[in-house]
Amino acid sequence: MNDNSSNNDYDKKTRTLIQGMVEAEEKAIASRKKQAAPEEECECRDGMFPNGKTPPIASRRQFLAATASGAAAIAVGSAANAAVPAGSMDYPVQDDPSKVQGRLTNDDGGYGSRSQFETESRWRFPTATKESSWTMTPLDSGHGIVTPSGLHFERHHGGIPNINPDKHELIVHGMVDGARKYTMEDLTRFPSVSRFHFIECSGNGLTEWRKPTLKTVQGTHGLTSTTEWTGVPLSTILREVGVQEGAAWILAEGADAAVMTRSVPIDKAWDDAMLVYAQNGEAIRPEQGYPLRLLLPGFEGNTHIKWLRRLEISDKPFMTREETSKYTDLLDGGKARQFSFMMEAKSVITFPSGEMKLPKPGFYEISGLAWTGKGRIKRVEVSVDGGVSWQLAELQTPILSKCHTRFRFPWRWDGKPTILQSRCQDETGYVQPTIKQLVEERGLDGGKYGSIYHLNGIQSWAVAADGGVSNVHQY
Repeated sequence: MNDNSSNNDYDKKTRTLIQGMVEAEEKAIASRKKQAAPEEECECRDGMFPNGKTPPIASRRQFLAATASGAAAIAVGSAANAAVPAGSMDYPVQDDPSKVQGRLTNDDGGYGSRSQFETESRWRFPTATKESSWTMTPLDSGHGIVTPSGLHFERHHGGIPNINPDKHELIVHGMVDGARKYTMEDLTRFPSVSRFHFIECSGNGLTEWRKPTLKTVQGTHGLTSTTEWTGVPLSTILREVGVQEGAAWILAEGADAAVMTRSVPIDKAWDDAMLVYAQNGEAIRPEQGYPLRLLLPGFEGNTHIKWLRRLEISDKPFMTREETSKYTDLLDGGKARQFSFMMEAKSVITFPSGEMKLPKPGFYEISGLAWTGKGRIKRVEVSVDGGVSWQLAELQTPILSKCHTRFRFPWRWDGKPTILQSRCQDETGYVQPTIKQLVEERGLDGGKYGSIYHLNGIQSWAVAADGGVSNVHQY
């Protein structure tokens, strides 16, 4: 990559990538505004409904008119109406629900659906094909730390395979005393564990290195989600097959059309790696790797191989496409950091955040998420004056290892323009850096190169005098 043509090609691809995300976010914002538009405008509503959510007092006529004009919905069950948001059904809204009988029990087909007044959804990056693409979690509308399974971000390289679990097998071989083949029934018979962990794509925030680009926190930070994962510790399987002396790496391979493969240090496998088959109390979603996924808490998302079908033990890494030409961090001078697995400490304010609007001066509770691949979040500080001063935020329990942690901070806005920021520190002492510090350390592109991975710099939201919130860089 030392010739100018290669550099220009790289820059062109990056610009195209970023422009595509900008356009996708603009469409999502436009759709939300159409969904949320009430017949009667008032200052008390403006900006106070995260993610463009329709206010609860909206009439059925208002709601259906809005969703019919802008919402892209997915029907759930035969009774679902395409005019309502994904995951919900169209039910009549009673003027006084205390005077009439409600809908019938199990009328949703026996699985359940969310209210038709909840409009949160992921938006997709407009890649040339839908087989290789990604979708973003709406962090601005989340509560607590757990991401609903249906809103967990996605990243696919060869589409979403449809796999019969009764026919799926996991092969473990290589430097082992005895190679084994496991069915899903075999794996679910082992003692299981359940743990809350985040997954974050290392490309989360890729548009924000050079300048503030996307408008919402869903756009800037939406490639991370937290789930309760259930499965078998990988160490259990390694003990059963008998890992031979000198083994140092494991190749994990998926059953998708991309045959996604990554090399994983065996120390991580012995530590806290899991073979997961469930999330949030039910079978793992197909988009998340049904029926089996490798979970590597704290490591970049690309290593959490979905639709896992093979583990090969070796004494050296396999140098696959995904860890050589991809998922490496380009630096000034043409060199790259390789095997930069760890997702370092990061935080972001989710309320108020980009494209929201504070209706008037007064009291607000700033809220956001912090996480680190190195363990637990120790502290979060919030600045309401663009980094001039910092104050401790409250960490909401539970505070778990390698998991999203919710933080809160009471704030009285005086109506003047200001900049909101958060920064976190994990239990190892690592402090979240500014974007400027990361650029100084790794280089931006030196006129030739550029990195799109592992951006964990401090996010800044500017609050204007009219209450509007926008994405800015503030060092």
